[in-house]
Amino acid sequence: MTVHVPVRPATTEPHGRPAGTRRPGPAQRSSPQAGERLRPLTRRQIEDRFAELGKLYAQTSGGGPRAWNVARGAFLRRLAADVRRPGFGLLIAETTVLTGCAYGYPVPGGDPPGVRGLERYLTGSVLPVAASGRLFLVSGIVVPARVRREHHDRAWNLARRLQARLLAEHDAALGVTLVDRADGATVRALRSWGWRYAEGDTLQSSVLGPYGVLVLGP
Repeated sequence: MTVHVPVRPATTEPHGRPAGTRRPGPAQRSSPQAGERLRPLTRRQIEDRFAELGKLYAQTSGGGPRAWNVARGAFLRRLAADVRRPGFGLLIAETTVLTGCAYGYPVPGGDPPGVRGLERYLTGSVLPVAASGRLFLVSGIVVPARVRREHHDRAWNLARRLQARLLAEHDAALGVTLVDRADGATVRALRSWGWRYAEGDTLQSSVLGPYGVLVLGP
């Protein structure tokens, strides 16, 4: 239940430019909103596009071909388990190719929350939302490196668009994700996209495990 935000990924951006040309500056680049379309996939469509989703994950995970194979396999095993959960949803972003995705599932209401192992991390203000059935666990955000590096505070940043649409489609009052407290790159990326600490201004240490909780409003 962690978010995939690679530190040094190989991106899906085209490599190289014609001689004599310059990379366009921020003012010259079009908004990603103009070029990337978001849409949900059904479970059947997810199964049909497993290979493509695995390739996207591998391409954004960094390393060489051997590392890609390991990353792709682990990702697809986690996705295959998640997709069977009630209410699971996955959004893709695409132009002429797949450029990103985000996915997760609602936390069943009740006391304690109905996802085994999650309840020990949910405290304070998150618990009432979980009990109401309107807490959504974002278990993956897969985007190219440029989305982490550029315009992370803009509403049209691809990661922001994916996570906002995912929560809206599931009528969630609050999104939640677990992050490894030692994974500073992921924490910084999520914070730059609007996620906040569930309690206080830091990820609190816990004797219950290595994870901390970040939350996101719709």
